[in-house]
Amino acid sequence: MVESARPRKRFEVVEVTGPSMVPTLLDGDRLVVRYGAAVRPGDIVVLRHPFQQDLLVVKRAVERRPGGAWWVLGDNPFNETGDSTVYGPVPGELVLATAVLRFRPREGDQRSLRARLSWAASSLRVLRADASASSRLRAR
Repeated sequence: MVESARPRKRFEVVEVTGPSMVPTLLDGDRLVVRYGAAVRPGDIVVLRHPFQQDLLVVKRAVERRPGGAWWVLGDNPFNETGDSTVYGPVPGELVLATAVLRFRPREGDQRSLRARLSWAASSLRVLRADASASSRLRAR
């Protein structure tokens, strides 16, 4: 799930909530997303839930289906929050944005220089389409 109260822009920062994308994304991670970007298999995308369209969710676009719909799955095989195995292919118009960057907020107890450097080295990651994740998820 994603929390965002701001109006949609070309780029936006959203917060990840829930475990459906673990280990790739953790609860509390922030994503920089790009609205209107072309979606490729393996991209992490923000979409409107097909049955609750006021709810935004984050999933991995696995495969484009006939008619422009996307098969989307969470990276966490043990989570049952719902994906295309529950609601089927997602119409292309419900796929709103692709994630381009992930960053983790700094924890308040990171006071030492070593802890801050460790956070800085691991908190920021560019997100690119991961074709291997797409094929691995498709095989589940």
